[in-house]
Amino acid sequence: MEQKVKFGIIGTGAIATMHAKALAASTNAELVAVFDKVTERAVKFAEQYEVRAVDDFDAFLADPEIEAVTVATPTGIHGIVALPAAKAGKHILCEKPLDVTLEKTDAIIKACEDNNVILGAVFQSRYGSAVEAIKEAVDGGRFGKMVLANTHIHWFRSQEYYDSAGWRGTWELDGGGALMNQSIHNIDLLLYLNGDPAEVFAYTDTLTHKGIEVEDTAVAVIKFKNGSLGTIEASTSCAPGFPRRLELSGSKGSITLEDDCITNWTFSEYLPEDKVTQEKYADGDNMKGGSGDPMAISYEGHRRQIKDLSEAILSGKEAKVSGREGRRAVQLICGIYESAKTGKPVKFD
Repeated sequence: MEQKVKFGIIGTGAIATMHAKALAASTNAELVAVFDKVTERAVKFAEQYEVRAVDDFDAFLADPEIEAVTVATPTGIHGIVALPAAKAGKHILCEKPLDVTLEKTDAIIKACEDNNVILGAVFQSRYGSAVEAIKEAVDGGRFGKMVLANTHIHWFRSQEYYDSAGWRGTWELDGGGALMNQSIHNIDLLLYLNGDPAEVFAYTDTLTHKGIEVEDTAVAVIKFKNGSLGTIEASTSCAPGFPRRLELSGSKGSITLEDDCITNWTFSEYLPEDKVTQEKYADGDNMKGGSGDPMAISYEGHRRQIKDLSEAILSGKEAKVSGREGRRAVQLICGIYESAKTGKPVKFD
């Protein structure tokens, strides 16, 4: 029988359901306990998944059966629970973003490194088969000189979505709006596939939602360190919501990814396997998600990431999406916010 890493979930809100379903479908991980500051909510959640509910956080972290935790709290609380979890020796899978500021993100990374525990940042889109095929093409030089790298997240969130929880749409606990919350997955893919930014200039605004502190619409122009240029369009105001799109264009080829489906795969140097790639990834691999409904997503990506993290825990290897990898998107988004606030470009080291 395959060895399994025993997980606990911190926070039993909406995204915790994805974690629990992914753990239930895992071959090398299992859920054993949950904690939530609202005990009744934790008990109800635990009953649904037939695990223990722990009503004291210190006792939860002291539980020797729990080897790793997933952090599924509101974003602004990630560090508050991740720091003591790291000190307790628990490996951590933290929902995106790692935290609401770069300073808090760095504190989580440092705590995990200091306590010799593995930190994974939830960017499940990296585990899509289509993304892996694109990454292989990038690393193989098939694009030639990269020219443009763009992502468009024209999503929709109702006013009721923001009104449903007091932390939504706040800087303190949400860390931002359409960029930090909804678009961060494609921003991570942009960096994963095209490399780090050298400079960014941006505008942000709140165009359709009431009573929120953060942006519901943003545009940014990026100069990448590899010399290419790019754009980010992000919104939660585009009814009824459309598949997220990522486009890479180079001197020798271009691709388009919509959700997890490759809708364009064109290279000047045609290879026999290109037709197979186009056909294989035209329909994706069931990792759609979230354009109009935040819960209309598959847990398959989470399952793949939990499998990878568990393998890292069991073998001592590095997880595919480490804390330092997760930091990259937070850094760019924070730079976008700074540019929008100051009206000036922001440069990156």
